[in-house]
Amino acid sequence: MTSPDRADFTDPVGAIARTATSCSNWGRWGADDVLGTLNFLDEAKRREGAALVRRGASFSLSQRFDTHGPQRGWRRRSNPVHTMLDTGADFALGNHPFPHGLGGADDVISMPLQCSTQWDGLGHIFDHGKAWNGRDAARVVTSEGDLVTGIEHMAPHVAGRGVLLDVGRVIGDDGELPDGFAITEEHLTATAVAHGVRAGRGDIVLVRTGQLARTRRDGWGDYAGGPAPGLSFTTADWLHGTEMAALATDTWGFEVRPNEFEHAFQPLHQIAIPHIGLLIGEMWDLDALADDCAADGVYEFWLTAAPLPITGAVGSPVNPVAVK
Repeated sequence: MTSPDRADFTDPVGAIARTATSCSNWGRWGADDVLGTLNFLDEAKRREGAALVRRGASFSLSQRFDTHGPQRGWRRRSNPVHTMLDTGADFALGNHPFPHGLGGADDVISMPLQCSTQWDGLGHIFDHGKAWNGRDAARVVTSEGDLVTGIEHMAPHVAGRGVLLDVGRVIGDDGELPDGFAITEEHLTATAVAHGVRAGRGDIVLVRTGQLARTRRDGWGDYAGGPAPGLSFTTADWLHGTEMAALATDTWGFEVRPNEFEHAFQPLHQIAIPHIGLLIGEMWDLDALADDCAADGVYEFWLTAAPLPITGAVGSPVNPVAVK
């Protein structure tokens, strides 16, 4: 079964159902699995990734977490609110209770877990009431959180070989793809060939579109939820067949927006998370890494990107670090 061609975009219900069946990993790692495609990232793959460190140059792939972030309130998502609990001014006013001149500062942050650079956990998306591995979503994610596939289970595992596919630089104009550009498997393959790199089993694949670079230049606008370049629904078979461990992009939603089906919302999510079991990263800052890769021609690196082990969470902020 191949991914749907353009004609199938007239039948979203059928295309989603057929692709869900052809790309299903349900039962692949047993009925109790909580890791999905992270099962592909084994010890050997981690050793392979660690061996890629040659120069020791490191790159944070995270946007900053502050009130100037991209969120505009969709689904009650807000930017982080950072509040100081104790400050140097408090010390100067004599409000610190510690002896012998000791002072200090403390702070707290309040934010949705998916307001900036983040991972989508396996409990984040359902398909017709089914969560990852065919479980009843109503029994998996409740008001108590994700009782089965909480993102805490992934915390020890997300470190290995990273691969950058800078589609914006290879396919786009001036290093950027326009909003609404659907990235196909052919685009991804052509980019890999241009970079002299291969994305395969157990890799953490990063796809740069250039949208974040454009947003930095022009302002946030509709970055959070609006039109964007991204993966076409037709890449579902590629995501499944490549056997990658995870995939992250520099966009808000990973897939092309507007979505290719009429009256649809994030149909590739509907396949990738509950059926493939794929760990998806969004709003990653890939620009500095991409510049370095273009300069030295090396598009593979050691990558560590552990989610915070927040019990029962369906997503997590992350500060991914690539080391070359």
